[in-house]
Amino acid sequence: MTAVDHQLVKRFRQDAGDRIAEQRRQDQVNNVTPMSTEDERQYARAVIAQILEEYARAEINAGRTPLDAETEEQYAAAVHAALFGVGRLQPLLDNPEVENIDINGCDQVFVGYADGREVKADPVAETDEELIELIQVLGAYSGLSSRPFDSANPQLDLRLPDGSRLSAVMDVARRPALSIRRARMGKVFISDLVGNATLSPEVAHFLACAVRARKNIMIAGATNAGKTTLLRALANEIPPHERLITVERALELGLDTFPDLHPNVVAFEERLPNSEGQGAISMAELVRRSLRMNPSRVIVGEVLGDEIVTMLNAMSQGNDGSLSTIHANSSHEVFNRISTYALQASERLPIEASQMLIAGAVNFVVFIQRRNNFGDGGRLQRMVTSVREVNGVDGRVLSSEVFAEAPDGRIVPHAPIACLEELMAHGYRPTGTWG
Repeated sequence: MTAVDHQLVKRFRQDAGDRIAEQRRQDQVNNVTPMSTEDERQYARAVIAQILEEYARAEINAGRTPLDAETEEQYAAAVHAALFGVGRLQPLLDNPEVENIDINGCDQVFVGYADGREVKADPVAETDEELIELIQVLGAYSGLSSRPFDSANPQLDLRLPDGSRLSAVMDVARRPALSIRRARMGKVFISDLVGNATLSPEVAHFLACAVRARKNIMIAGATNAGKTTLLRALANEIPPHERLITVERALELGLDTFPDLHPNVVAFEERLPNSEGQGAISMAELVRRSLRMNPSRVIVGEVLGDEIVTMLNAMSQGNDGSLSTIHANSSHEVFNRISTYALQASERLPIEASQMLIAGAVNFVVFIQRRNNFGDGGRLQRMVTSVREVNGVDGRVLSSEVFAEAPDGRIVPHAPIACLEELMAHGYRPTGTWG
């Protein structure tokens, strides 16, 4: 396979981008309906083919050998990826076994695979300036609104077209850096997580019934533990007639992209301020707004700050069946983590008040871990190891661990479920005995 000249790809991409932009201007002048995203992609393919044909003709006229058909296809794919994808990152994102991509400057690329391997990969740009340019293009086109990435805005979080999560920084490190967390399982169901041993059959059955019973569930775990994937799977247990509103810092859940499962979804994305510092819409504001839009359930993609108080208030005021994720190192630590966020919020809730709010809002905390499974060649394994039920408050949140990890590694019933009868009314049938 012939190596692609990335400088040539850059030239072709610029040419194609100029022609597409000119067509957009012509359509506007002539009052023609703007092309849809798919129409524009198809038009781009035709433009790229035309550019490659012109290039081949120029090579022949100059007495040089033109590109062969296979190489021309490679260039066409590379230019299309540069226009609509993520340039030289695209082959990594096209690989279903890639889990994480960490880039510390254009030529320091480290790839993590599903089997636990960490491999240094080829550069994704010729220079750091080109890498910044690539991130800027992604920031301009990947979200609901343009997100700047420059010296005045040196941080960027967004969802890539394939659902992966990108986080980038510049000017706070020696070189621009970014991390991409792959969304390897988009349309995921609880049965899929049983199949890959993330959930035991008993816990899976329990969680499905808890969702149907409209219990408020917090999913906790460390970074890259699989919280978002588990949240998607639980959300897919929600009946299709319900109206869902999702609130996220950067669109990632993608529930609105599966109308066969969730035909009535509004996906909110936090909006950052513009260059004048205006126009910001925070997560807390979006959670408040969601409550005015007739939601059956509100799903908060990830709680990281002052939106926690608004969300807990929503959960305790009749919006049952809410789901969210939070960073924590154990199911029990979640309560202290929430209290810390509440203390930092504009409401400045004292710990006692936040503990009362938690007890009135959260029904279950599900803890998911990421660990090496040395019995399977060191392959990384994500698994739910604890489910904790909130029972009340007495100065602090009272809870019981209804599922816990046994010494042999199995996840087994551990304490009686207080709302058992309610869950059984929604199909739950315990198969184990509580210790």
